[in-house]
Amino acid sequence: METTSRAVAQTPAGEGGQQVRPARRAVDGYLRAPFPWYGLDEAFTGPRWLMQVGTTADGAVEHGSIGHGDEPTVRNEHAAGADQDAKEKFAVVVTVAANPSRRTADGTGLLEATSVSSAAWLAGVGLLSFTWPGQMDHALRDDWLEQQTETAWVLADDLDGDDWSTLSLPVDGVPTAFHYRESEFGWVLAGSTSAGVHVGAYGRGMSAYGLGFAAVKDIAAYA
Repeated sequence: METTSRAVAQTPAGEGGQQVRPARRAVDGYLRAPFPWYGLDEAFTGPRWLMQVGTTADGAVEHGSIGHGDEPTVRNEHAAGADQDAKEKFAVVVTVAANPSRRTADGTGLLEATSVSSAAWLAGVGLLSFTWPGQMDHALRDDWLEQQTETAWVLADDLDGDDWSTLSLPVDGVPTAFHYRESEFGWVLAGSTSAGVHVGAYGRGMSAYGLGFAAVKDIAAYA
């Protein structure tokens, strides 16, 4: 997918020195999406927070992420102790519009089709973005991340391979099959819905088993 991500920027100070919540700035991109957003269902009662949306070259919103639980930090898995692991319990749900191959707005090219593999790749890269090997210098992390991103794509392109298992989880109350895998960094899963979107998810410290997904009724409530 040729998309660009609009990450939540650093929050500027508002009047009186108070900061404006990042969600208020981020929600505009979510509101422009022509598809429903998905998150964990009502069984999850913890914090929820907006992350970022991804857009096509012509500015159309194509995917985005919603976080649940503790907002994660980049984790060095060798340096992270039990206390940090206990604090960082999160699950991120990625919603991807189910689009066939289609022409760009100016008619000069084609946009790549989206699929369950797209959701799996975005979820895999999302998990990697919060992890780096403890024996690696910070200066080499970009090279490591690029290599692991390519690996995530290879895995996402082979959802029927041995690296994936099948996990049934409810989506809007309906049991749905997901592709699921675990690694030393956390877990990743991906599947499709009947609402015209693919759903991916990743997490750490929070088990994927027993989770459920549901369409967000009012994304503006996150602002």
